[in-house]
Amino acid sequence: MKTTLQALIDTGQPVIADGAMGTMLFAQGLAQGHCPELWNIDEPDKVRGVHRGYIEAGAQIVLTNTFGGNRYRLELHGQGARAAELNEAGARLARAEVDAADHAVVVAGSIGPTGQMLEPYGLLTLAAATAAFAEQARALAAGGVDVLWIETMSALEEVRAAVEGCRQAAPGFPLAATMTFDTNGNTMMGVTPEQAIEALGQLDVLALGGNCGNGPDELAVAIGKMRAVNPDAVLIAKANAGVPRMEDGIAVYDASPAVMAEFAQKLYQDGAQIVGACCGSTPDHIRAIAQALHTA
Repeated sequence: MKTTLQALIDTGQPVIADGAMGTMLFAQGLAQGHCPELWNIDEPDKVRGVHRGYIEAGAQIVLTNTFGGNRYRLELHGQGARAAELNEAGARLARAEVDAADHAVVVAGSIGPTGQMLEPYGLLTLAAATAAFAEQARALAAGGVDVLWIETMSALEEVRAAVEGCRQAAPGFPLAATMTFDTNGNTMMGVTPEQAIEALGQLDVLALGGNCGNGPDELAVAIGKMRAVNPDAVLIAKANAGVPRMEDGIAVYDASPAVMAEFAQKLYQDGAQIVGACCGSTPDHIRAIAQALHTA
């Protein structure tokens, strides 16, 4: 059932976002190091099944399987030339499940970082990054997403490039943006939560906040700092299901659905209206979060 992110926000109620995509695909056989976005073409039923599971668990926002869908990330798998195809396909899979849902759900077009360092720290120019994000955003919009969702960013320059790319490709399209505060409470590039909300707040996005990182307790601190700077911002919190540990080369996350539901209540009380989960989470985590927040 189609809706808009603005309509969900305007209810004033908690908005439930989905959980991990990669975790669910790995559980269905996606090999470590394989390109998840290829499954938008090669295994569409499995990708749709992930979206369906989150919708049935109560998610009101589902993110497309396009996190690594920019041409620079895809080129690591030799698939850079297929960026438009893979993103549009991913958007259409999520769109199909949302259109069949029994409650109002938003399709968010996931746009992750390029994986490259921008000048002057690396070789990627701002113009090239912007063009790559525009290519991705154009395909996601063509596939039917409702909002372009920039996520897991570490550098403000890359967030700005992503926003500019989205605006070039889809003028007037609603945007959301999150950064990941996984390095002593800051992003890998040294951006504090306070700096992030000040900068992102100037980009005219509908919602902003944090995702991924080292678990919900770390994200709760960042959300609190953001709220202190801008009490009126619509904040997003999508934490990993605990701090990952490696077992046989695979990241394992220990936070149970009950633990994540408890933290979801705290994140909401601390100012996050949009709450979901990230790496290591499953529909069971989202179901617990939805039940906790809808009875809060």
